[in-house]
Amino acid sequence: MFRAASLVVLAVTVSVLTGCATTAKDDGAKPPSVRLPPRHAGFDYQIGGAYPPPSGVRVVSRDRSDSPAPGLYNICYVNAFQAQPAERASWPRDLLLRDKHGRVVMDKDWNEALLDIGTPAKRKRVARRVDGWIDDCARKGFDAVEPDNYDSYTRSDGLLSASDATAFIALLSRHAHDRHLAIAQKNTSELAGRRRRAGLDFAVAEECGQYDECGVYAKAFGDRVVDIEYTSDGLRKALAGWGKRLSIVRRDRDVTTPGASGYVRAVR
Repeated sequence: MFRAASLVVLAVTVSVLTGCATTAKDDGAKPPSVRLPPRHAGFDYQIGGAYPPPSGVRVVSRDRSDSPAPGLYNICYVNAFQAQPAERASWPRDLLLRDKHGRVVMDKDWNEALLDIGTPAKRKRVARRVDGWIDDCARKGFDAVEPDNYDSYTRSDGLLSASDATAFIALLSRHAHDRHLAIAQKNTSELAGRRRRAGLDFAVAEECGQYDECGVYAKAFGDRVVDIEYTSDGLRKALAGWGKRLSIVRRDRDVTTPGASGYVRAVR
């Protein structure tokens, strides 16, 4: 009995001295070498093209083809679950998801082919290519990676499942952490409860204010959420409910650069 009590005291003492108790509660399974984005920080979403961050911005997301912004927390955008039109021909034919007639399954909104992550062998092959992009993000000096289209299984006509998506992103998470990068869950609020199993560290949400999903991400990720709204109503709702806790910005849907005719950026 004395020995058990002593062990408890020792464990509590070590936790207090090292900060482990706070870290475990706050950050979940975050590896110690991974730096997370600050909460409730000025944010800009620049995946459509890099430009000098506006005053007050501390966190920025940019496409993997761009370089990080000096002195800020930088998130590297990677389209991990779908093939962008310009890259579709470079993927092996058998890694493009096909229906029973042999036709490639498409995300029609963006004209992107879904990648076939339906078996462990194919998940590993797709991950090898995406891992190369993650390596590039790390070499450039990004702090985190944002794998887009986690929800592509919902557009697969039942050929892919949520379990396939979770198993695949878990592969990417391990690789990102090995490269000292944090990794974001992009949208897909229905899978937020799997964040630890998937190895995800924070969330990048689109229109969580518009669709009343900010609370789901805030709960799962301890308020480490960056949110992009695309309408004035969505921004208003996001700020009203979560403006003191999350990082929120309004952008135009094409995430254009300043000077473009459709450029929009607002934080209030």
